[in-house]
Amino acid sequence: MKRKRSETVDAIVRDVVVCARCPRLVAYRRRVAEEPPRRHRGEAYWARPVPSFGDPEARLIVLGLAPAAHGGNRTGRIFTGDSSGDTLFAALHRAGFANQPTSVSRDDGLALRDVWITAGVRCAPPDNRPLPEEARRCRPFLLRELAALTRARVILALGGFAWESALKASEERGVALPRPLPRFGHGAEARLEALTLLGSYHVSRQNTNTGRLTAEMLDVVLARAKRLLEGT
Repeated sequence: MKRKRSETVDAIVRDVVVCARCPRLVAYRRRVAEEPPRRHRGEAYWARPVPSFGDPEARLIVLGLAPAAHGGNRTGRIFTGDSSGDTLFAALHRAGFANQPTSVSRDDGLALRDVWITAGVRCAPPDNRPLPEEARRCRPFLLRELAALTRARVILALGGFAWESALKASEERGVALPRPLPRFGHGAEARLEALTLLGSYHVSRQNTNTGRLTAEMLDVVLARAKRLLEGT
């Protein structure tokens, strides 16, 4: 008997949170928790791999890089408790994918509609730069999610790393990639058989504070995702 999709997603979550495949990342996530900045002293850090979350029936997958050291690694939910999440969830709320514009903790009442949020790497990496072998070890989780989320039609890649993660995962799933390989850019679009890959600059403070990514720019990409989901 086939397992229900929700059970499959739950199984992936269970496997993610106990993963210890990357010694460097295990050591880093623990060290961050033991030596937090003053603003987070006294808080209990999650300090484990951070699972994906959202609507198991989602048609839109938002793919990021990795949890932030004092964001997801602290709160236990990706894009939660940091400035990147402030930007992302405000935009998802404006687009109708989230019931509220903020994400501060795992029990803050946030609910996502038709969207699943994941990352290429599930542990916070030093300097936000996972090593190639760490990305490779983590990719099976993304492959399992892509198989489980059978209603997915659009992947929104936040940044070049996520774009490459989507292409590599698709190739490993047997998808015939366009040639030459589509290049990342804000607003870039590529057809990956049944899925459409969209690109957006990452919602990091580095991009939003410099104006490289504005709220309006992110809204435009999400509007394009909605049109794709609606078949227009």
